[in-house]
Amino acid sequence: MFELSEELTLVRDTARDFAEHELIPRATKHDREAHIEPEVLAKIGELGFWGLTIPEQFGGAGLGNLALSIVLEELNRGCAATGVTVSVHNSLLCSPINKWGTEEQKQTWLPKLASGECLGAYALTEPGSGSDAAAMVTRATKDGDSYVINGTKIWVTTGSMAGLVLVYVRTNPDVPKAKGISAFLVPAGTPGMKVGKKEMKCGIRGSPAVELEFDGCRVPAKNMLGQLDRGFPIAMDTLDGGRIGIAAQSVGIAQACLEEAIKYAKVRVQFGKPIAHFQAIQHKIADMQTKIDAARMLVHKAAWLRDANEPCGRQAAEAKLFASQTANFCADECLQIHGGAGYTDHFIAERLFRDARITEIYEGATDIQRLVIARAVLA
Repeated sequence: MFELSEELTLVRDTARDFAEHELIPRATKHDREAHIEPEVLAKIGELGFWGLTIPEQFGGAGLGNLALSIVLEELNRGCAATGVTVSVHNSLLCSPINKWGTEEQKQTWLPKLASGECLGAYALTEPGSGSDAAAMVTRATKDGDSYVINGTKIWVTTGSMAGLVLVYVRTNPDVPKAKGISAFLVPAGTPGMKVGKKEMKCGIRGSPAVELEFDGCRVPAKNMLGQLDRGFPIAMDTLDGGRIGIAAQSVGIAQACLEEAIKYAKVRVQFGKPIAHFQAIQHKIADMQTKIDAARMLVHKAAWLRDANEPCGRQAAEAKLFASQTANFCADECLQIHGGAGYTDHFIAERLFRDARITEIYEGATDIQRLVIARAVLA
């Protein structure tokens, strides 16, 4: 099931070449300047990576989640900040529009999203609602043929760069909290929506995470994605795809850690020979490789199921849980193999260590993944 087709092999090799020649040389600069260079974003558009999950009729590649996961692994091996930008755009905005959008919404937005003319963002989390996403208090009140949004969203990845944001809001406060939520497509520049504070993060610094403030933000009712008060199921379904994306990111970071560890172990000499000759180092390398192989298989399985329109909530959670733990394990071992040098910015081990940490937090923290898996198994 997991042998790549000729088409997917070509996609992987294209992404790998792009990562080698465009991302790896820029990744440290993206980190230090907290900014992804515009020419990188443009090149991603030329390669068709903004539209991997968008059907060909709307200008996309129509390749689906397995292709996306393969591309994301390669991009994140090169630069995790760039990788998460592509993941959010494809998984959290393009996919739900394609699945839940009206024909007008698809015709209006998908071609722009596929080309990269318009980048996408996803606004769910609030100051008082993280893992308990349904506890959101941002409101949208009906006013004629529009809805007026008031409230604040936080940790909006790509929020300051996005041309379109998928915003989840409470439209009915009189029903149980998960049942009164709706989703709206809000274009950048809509009066009443303002980009607030940009967070200074430990890792993936090139990817902006910002507050979005809504103060009397008027959105046409036709911008609602899906049905009134039925936005929360869209959010949860979308997160299955998002978790596969972050799992793929984790595999990419882990792979980069392994490669850096091997490279350093072969040239670092102690006691008269390269440390790669020592069994203790070899055991670390073996454990890293084994975990990466297992994580990659879990990611591919979850992506394959999603492409087949099969239930994949548990499998997405399994992939996200194991792959994110693998990324952090490999980042820790990579830094340990580098020793004191790895704790400086002379080597990229310290950046990989910082980038890996977020994978166990966003798109559902590790403990949430365990809850999803356990509930599915016990059911």
